Amino acid sequence: MSTAKKDYKRVTVKSLVEMKSYGEKISMLTAYDYTMAKIVDGAGVDVILVGDSASNVMAGHETTLPITLDQMIYHASSVIRAIERALIVVDIPFGSYQSDPKEALRSAIRIMKESGAHAVKMEGGKEIKESIKRILNAGIPVMGHLGLTPQSIYKFGTYTVRAKEEQEAEKLIDDALMLQRIGCFAVVLEKVPAQLAKKVAEKLTIPIIGIGAGNGVDGQVLVTHDMLGMTHEFNPRFLRRYLDLYSEMTDAFKQYVTDVKAVDFPNENEQY
Repeated sequence: MSTAKKDYKRVTVKSLVEMKSYGEKISMLTAYDYTMAKIVDGAGVDVILVGDSASNVMAGHETTLPITLDQMIYHASSVIRAIERALIVVDIPFGSYQSDPKEALRSAIRIMKESGAHAVKMEGGKEIKESIKRILNAGIPVMGHLGLTPQSIYKFGTYTVRAKEEQEAEKLIDDALMLQRIGCFAVVLEKVPAQLAKKVAEKLTIPIIGIGAGNGVDGQVLVTHDMLGMTHEFNPRFLRRYLDLYSEMTDAFKQYVTDVKAVDFPNENEQY
C-alpha cells in the first residue's frame, strides 16, 4: 500500500510526476462551481477537473458535445476562485481544437487567460497531435485522454469498454507513448481493460489517471455528482457511491415543503 511521501501545499503538474515516482496515488474529482470546488479542494483532492461533463451534469444534455468554450470558461473561472491547493485542469470542449491547430491554441489560450486555469485536457491521440504540440509549444500544460472519449460518442456509437481487441489496444499504447513523447504531463484512460491500463502505466513515466480502468494505474478520477449519489440513473461498474445525496436531499426538500405548508418554518427563533 502506498503512502504519501510529501505534503504539497500547492499541487502542480510537476507534483503529479513526483507522486508517480513516489508510488503515491493521485486523487482527481470534477467541479463546475465555486461552492463544490471549495469543498473538494478543502478535502485534499489533488486535481480538480472542470470537465465537459458539465454538459450532462449541469445543463442536462445527453452528451458532452453541446457545451461551448464560453461556458467552459465560466465554469472554470468559478472553480478557480475557490481553490487553494488543487491543480485545476479544464477540458477543451468539442469543436474547439479538432480541426485546426491554430484554433486549438486560441481555445487553450482563452481558457488559461480568462479563467486562470493551470492546464487543459484534450481527447484523442495521433489525430490531434499537431493541435497538442501547438498548445504545448505555447507553454500550456496538456493532459491527454484516451480509451473511451465521450466527445467521439457518435463515432463509436456506444459507451462500452474500449480497446478490448488487440489492434485497438496497440493503438492506445502507441498513442499514450506519443502523448508522453510530445510533452503531455499526464493521461486519462477511460473505460479500458484493467490489464491494459496497468501495462500503459508501467510503460509511461507520466501519470496515468483511470476512470473505469482498474487499480493498476497512478490515480483515479470520478464525476463528483456521481460519487456523491446526486445522480441516480447512471450506474456503471466503475462507480462507487460514497453517499446517497439524491435520497437525502429529496427528503430534506420534502420536509421543507411540509414545514412551510404547516407554518412550522420559520419558528420564533428563526425570525427577527
